[in-house]
Amino acid sequence: MQPSETSRPAILTVDDDPSVSRAVARDLRRHYGETHRIVRAESGPQALDALKEMKLRGDQAAVLLADYRMPGMSGIEFLEQAMDIFPAARRVLLTAYADTDAAIEAINVVDLDHYLLKPWDPPEEKLYPVLDALLEAWAAVEHKTIPETKVIGHRWSARSSQVREFLARNQVPYRWFPIDEPEGQRLLAAAGGEEHRLPVVITVDGDVLIEPSDTEVANRVGIVTTASEHFYDLIVIGGGPAGLGAAVYGASEGLRTVLIERTATGGQAGQSSRIENYLGFPDGVSGAQLTERARRQAHKFGAEVITTRDVVGLEVKGAARKVRFADGDSLAAHTVILATGVSYRQLSAPGLDELTGRGVYYGSALTEAANCSSQDVYIVGGANSAGQAAVYLSRACKSVNILVRGDSLEASMSYYLVQQIAGIDNIHVHTCTEIAQAHGEEHLEAITLKHQDGSTRRVDTQWVFAFIGAAPRTDWLDGPAKDARGFVLAGPDLPPVEELGDEWTLDRAPYHLETSVPGVFVAGDARAESAKRVASAVGEGAMAVMLVHRYLEKL
Repeated sequence: MQPSETSRPAILTVDDDPSVSRAVARDLRRHYGETHRIVRAESGPQALDALKEMKLRGDQAAVLLADYRMPGMSGIEFLEQAMDIFPAARRVLLTAYADTDAAIEAINVVDLDHYLLKPWDPPEEKLYPVLDALLEAWAAVEHKTIPETKVIGHRWSARSSQVREFLARNQVPYRWFPIDEPEGQRLLAAAGGEEHRLPVVITVDGDVLIEPSDTEVANRVGIVTTASEHFYDLIVIGGGPAGLGAAVYGASEGLRTVLIERTATGGQAGQSSRIENYLGFPDGVSGAQLTERARRQAHKFGAEVITTRDVVGLEVKGAARKVRFADGDSLAAHTVILATGVSYRQLSAPGLDELTGRGVYYGSALTEAANCSSQDVYIVGGANSAGQAAVYLSRACKSVNILVRGDSLEASMSYYLVQQIAGIDNIHVHTCTEIAQAHGEEHLEAITLKHQDGSTRRVDTQWVFAFIGAAPRTDWLDGPAKDARGFVLAGPDLPPVEELGDEWTLDRAPYHLETSVPGVFVAGDARAESAKRVASAVGEGAMAVMLVHRYLEKL
């Protein structure tokens, strides 16, 4: 089977004489056209532009043939600059007999592989055998094309870390190129970027995004950010297990359903390395796998999923429930399910805020795991998410240290995880311990630990992963009643009907998952007194849809 156009390595020829350039390209296509792309240029700058576009697309250049005498940029100057873009490409200089001495001298300048005298008729004797040998030598070295999105950035940059996390959680394949490595420098030069304006994202199509927002990235890598309609039967706010469960059941039961997520579907569960107590998965399932299956299931039934939209308000407009976005846009529906979940609480010790994204991470263990191999890492938190991260990181890290304020893990972590951790030699649990201070300039270098007895000690580490607390994502929400901690009250947890106030306009009591605003329901971790487990969140999402049907029947 013939290779596709984009998968074939390229042979590039550059000559300023159009007739010679066409003749070279013709000879190359005749012999190599089925297995290689033949790229023709008539100047050095034009050829460099072609190579940069290939680099951005993730294509490969196998051989570069350049005429020695070209105005503006000689063949040697072109090959010297081309080395920075495709260092593995074989380099050939095309020369007249009078220029052979210069060609020989160029061997050391541009690490020339061969020089060819013009004319080379017949090509079967003087051109093809030379190129056959060069292509064979090039193919003997592994050359992997990179069809993924590329991210170039500083290793210890918070924004670079955020972009990588955003792509990973949205299931967008990407390749990371630190700016302090040669390939990162080559890609940045090809993209026309600057080191002080990072990260740079290069899409599969070769589009260059400099310091992009999440929405800009989403729009260029195929993530949907805009709803197709203005009015729905059901708006689900939040794409964690509860939101995905509601979207699946809502759409499968015929409701025009849209799910709104501000970052990526999956919520905290989507960041779990392995969930082993979820029904139906005896060997466990990663949060990313479970999330992706649920997202595809929602799409299958017709639910829309839109991402990078931050909801900042909820209003009642007659029979409609309207949600407002941070960019001023809005969307309306008959009903709304709040499935916003919870977020990890920020650590408060001095130095931690400044080093967030530069050694201090909140729930980013999967994205950063490859970078902390064979090192000492610290995990803050004693619930399941912390335990799952510890087990995962223990496979590659030198040591994993769990810091918990309590005197044991049993009070907050599932029994099966506690037992697993106890059986892993390089996981160490430090009870009655917290971080008192973080140290470092450009990135985290050490932390000071404080023990319950008041003693402290400083330990060297570049990695802290925090999984503490459950702060509900409801600070934007006005209208539905909340408890003192911000969790949304629903059903039997609400005051009697006569005490609900003007928002409650019906002559019945709220349904089990209905808030103090009719037609607005809550499911999952954002609900007061919820179980804070994946299975219960999915179940509440399904139950909320059943109650949505009951509400709609009485409209």
